[in-house]
Amino acid sequence: MNTRDRFLYVLATCFGLGLLPIAPGTWGALLGVAIYAAVRLADVTLPVQTAIVGGSLLIVSVLTVALSPWSERHWKKKDPGNFVTDEVAGYLMTVLLFPIGANLPLTLLWTFVVTRGLDIVKIPPARQLEYLHGGWGILLDDLMSSIYAAGVLWGAYWVFPAAFGG
Repeated sequence: MNTRDRFLYVLATCFGLGLLPIAPGTWGALLGVAIYAAVRLADVTLPVQTAIVGGSLLIVSVLTVALSPWSERHWKKKDPGNFVTDEVAGYLMTVLLFPIGANLPLTLLWTFVVTRGLDIVKIPPARQLEYLHGGWGILLDDLMSSIYAAGVLWGAYWVFPAAFGG
């Protein structure tokens, strides 16, 4: 690979997380967890946290759509498993819509588990969005699953606030 391709490879695999065996998307989503944890641990107000998470989501989403053609050429398949920026975007969408939780470790745990579970299951129309052209299909199914995840988390928080440290 030339230097450009190596750089794109590192980005597409989220610094190699997408290369880990068994469930590369789940491993890749951990970059989103790390971003969110760092933002939450920073000594900034909730509006600033929201802006940082929203900005990160925007950057990762644009990166996903932009890198999609390269990744499909590189791995010679549609939505290759090692291309995991969409999982990072999905996780960030969930925590943008569910920025709650007094206990950070519990919030990280629940948002990760629910987001990944619903992304794997792909409740309609998430499954149908997957068939959109190029990076849009790769990205939008994850974002739709994350909208569902946020809804499930809000419901769980309303019924069981102690599970989130509330």
